[in-house]
Amino acid sequence: MNKQFPATVVWGSATSSYQIEGGWNADGKGPSIWDVFCMIPGKVQDNDNGNVACDHYHRFREDVALMKSLGLKAYRFSISWPRVLPAGQGAVNQAGIDFYNALIDALLEADIEPWVTLYHWDLPAALEFEMDGWLGEEISDAFAAYADVCFRHFGDRVKNWITINEAWVVAILGYGHGVFAPGKKSKDLPYRAGHNLIKAHAKAVDVYRKKYQPEQGGKIGITNNCDWREPLTDSPADRAAAERALEFFLAWFADPIYKGDYPACMKERLGERLPAFTPEEQELIRGSSDFFGLNHYTTMYAADATHGSDGGSVYGNGGLSEDQDVNLSISPDWAMTDMQWAIVPWGCRKLLEWIAARYDNPPVYITENGCAFDQTPIDGQVDDRDRIAFFEGYLAAVHEAIEHGVNMKGYFIWSLLDNFEWASGYSKKFGITHVEAGTLNRVPKASALWYREVILKNGL
Repeated sequence: MNKQFPATVVWGSATSSYQIEGGWNADGKGPSIWDVFCMIPGKVQDNDNGNVACDHYHRFREDVALMKSLGLKAYRFSISWPRVLPAGQGAVNQAGIDFYNALIDALLEADIEPWVTLYHWDLPAALEFEMDGWLGEEISDAFAAYADVCFRHFGDRVKNWITINEAWVVAILGYGHGVFAPGKKSKDLPYRAGHNLIKAHAKAVDVYRKKYQPEQGGKIGITNNCDWREPLTDSPADRAAAERALEFFLAWFADPIYKGDYPACMKERLGERLPAFTPEEQELIRGSSDFFGLNHYTTMYAADATHGSDGGSVYGNGGLSEDQDVNLSISPDWAMTDMQWAIVPWGCRKLLEWIAARYDNPPVYITENGCAFDQTPIDGQVDDRDRIAFFEGYLAAVHEAIEHGVNMKGYFIWSLLDNFEWASGYSKKFGITHVEAGTLNRVPKASALWYREVILKNGL
C-alpha cells in the first residue's frame, strides 16, 4: 500500500517543557505548579518528578542533532512560563530567554521549523498562590503579558504559535478530578478554569495580531484534545449521547472560537454553573485561531445514561460524567496501548470529518498522536513493531480523511523522547526515541527510523 500525502503537509514530533527539560531550578527559573505537585507524596507514580527529566535544558544541542539525524522537518516544543518569568509576571529571566533563543537558532540551523506552545500546563506557582491559578479573574491578562514577552523575543524566527495545549486537561484533570496539578477537585471549578483559559487564549492572540503578526508574518492558534465518541448502538439516544460527549469534550473549547459561544447542550445542562461571555469577549474570541490544533489518541463507545452514568475512566471521560449522562466503553476486540487506550484508527478519521463538518473545514494540524509501549533497547536496538503498526494505521486514517476533503495540514508524533508522563511518571514510554532512566542515553527506536525512511517520503 502506497498512499501519497500532499507535499504541503508538515511532518514533525512534539514535546513539552516540564516533561523533558529538567533544570527545574537552574539559572533563575521559578517553580511551577508541577514542581510543587510532584513534591506531594503519592501524586505521581513512584513519586517521580521532572527535576531532571531528559535533561534537555543542558543537552538540547544533542537532541537537535538527533532530530536532524531522524530527518525531522518540524519540532513542536513548549516554553516554560516560569523559566521566562519566574514569578509569572514582572521581571524577565534573561537566562530563560537565552536558552530558548539558542534552541530556536539551533533548530533553524538544522533546517527544522520551530512550532512553539506557550502553555503546556507548567503554570508559575506564584500565580497559583497569588491569583488562584486558572480560577482567577486576572490570570488571562497575566497570560497575555507573558505571551507578549515571547512574541517580542522569539517572534522574529518563530512563525508557528500555539497558545494553550489541551485546555480540557487543565480544567478537568487539574480542577475537576484533581489528578493533575494543581490537584483540585470540584464539579464546578472546571468550567470556571475553562472559561479563563479561553479568554487567555483570545487575549494572547489579540496581542499577537495587533502588535506582531503584521511584521512577523506568523500564524497562531490553540490545540485542543479530543477522543472520538462512537454511538454504542444506532439508537437515537446513543447517537445523541455520542454527539453530547463530543460537545462536552471538544466543542466546549472550539465552539466559542468558531461559533462565538458554548454549545447549546452545555448551556442547557449546566445553567449558571457555566460562566457566560460578555458581548465584547465573544467578539474577541470568535475567529481567534488561524488553524485547528488537535491532539488525538483514542476512541470509545458512547451510550445514553439518562438513568445512571459511570462516565468511563478519569482519562477517558470528556467532561464531568454527571453533567453529560453518557456511559463510555470500549470493544474487547480493540488492541490497547500501555496507557490502556484503545487503538482505533477509524475513530481518528471520523473525528477529523466531524471537525470539518462542524467548523467549516478549517486547516487542521494534528499536533499530537502517538502511543505508549514498553519497548526497551537490547544491544542498542528496539523492536518497536507495535508503535510502527500504530502509526501506519493512524496515518492511513488521516490519508483517508484527506481523500474525503478534510483540510489536513500537518502531523506531529508524540513524542520525540520517552519522558516524564505526568501522573504516570516515567512508567509510560511514548517517545520515538528511548531515553533510558538513569543514563539518559538517546537511542532511536525502530519507529523513528521508520519515520525517516517512510513518512518523509510521503508514503505508507
